[in-house]
Amino acid sequence: MPPKSNAQPNGQWYPPEWPDRIRALAAGELTPVSPRRAATVLLLRDGAAGPDVHMLRRRTSMAFAGGAYAYPGGGVDPRDEHPVRWAGPSLAEWAGRLGFDESDAAQAQAVVCAAVRETYEEAGVLLAGETADSVVGDTTGEDWERDREALVARELSFADFLDRRGLVLRSDLLGAWARWITPEFEQRRYDTWFFVAALPAGQRTRNASTEADRTVWIRPAEAAAGYDRGELTMMPPTISTLRTLEPYGTAAEALEAAGVQDMTPVLAQARLEGDELVLSWPGHEEFTKIIPAGGTR
Repeated sequence: MPPKSNAQPNGQWYPPEWPDRIRALAAGELTPVSPRRAATVLLLRDGAAGPDVHMLRRRTSMAFAGGAYAYPGGGVDPRDEHPVRWAGPSLAEWAGRLGFDESDAAQAQAVVCAAVRETYEEAGVLLAGETADSVVGDTTGEDWERDREALVARELSFADFLDRRGLVLRSDLLGAWARWITPEFEQRRYDTWFFVAALPAGQRTRNASTEADRTVWIRPAEAAAGYDRGELTMMPPTISTLRTLEPYGTAAEALEAAGVQDMTPVLAQARLEGDELVLSWPGHEEFTKIIPAGGTR
């Protein structure tokens, strides 16, 4: 079970240093760092009671969100903008969906590429195929593992990996779901796009991440209930996206619904009301925190 030092009565991840950092930001004593682009994928598979989602638990030793449950994902590699074998919606379409100018194809490609690459690096699942309508069925074996490790070590770009394998990136297997930006007062900031995808037939997940100590397939409602009981620690974007998955009866239904999800970026806000500090995420009232003067919780 995750350590309780960063957990609320529910499982909301909330670092004790945030109030001091918020006050320092308000006083002009803290300069926000620029967020790094990132992508994460909610992998889904159909279970007896609806779709399950693949989650990993970050090692408690991690400086950022240690012990919290999350999805496979990570930062954009600058080489994710390199020309890549591509299938699915055009880069202009992806740019519009992800909130870029439609002429900025490189950034849109980088985010989608990062989503696919990180899912392979951390879960061993590859959303690519030899043709625009096929998907690889097995990504196990020593040769695959060597390539995966080279990707993790940044010794191999994803474009070169696909070229070597004769594969195309299947962007049509992804659906953009949400976008969250780490608050300005956090020292490790990410501008993260959340995607949904169905586990391809013949592939299976595994814990390939050095940052995770366990992985699970779990129904979104079950994971959310664990969070509500304070048993599973999660960051606000994680529990929020879990809750939005609950209405869908199959992975296909969730993917179909991806096109109408609101991609407006969510960024936490902090303000002083008298002696109290109010921390909120617009549109997500359940995460609001009121911190008394001098308080750290």
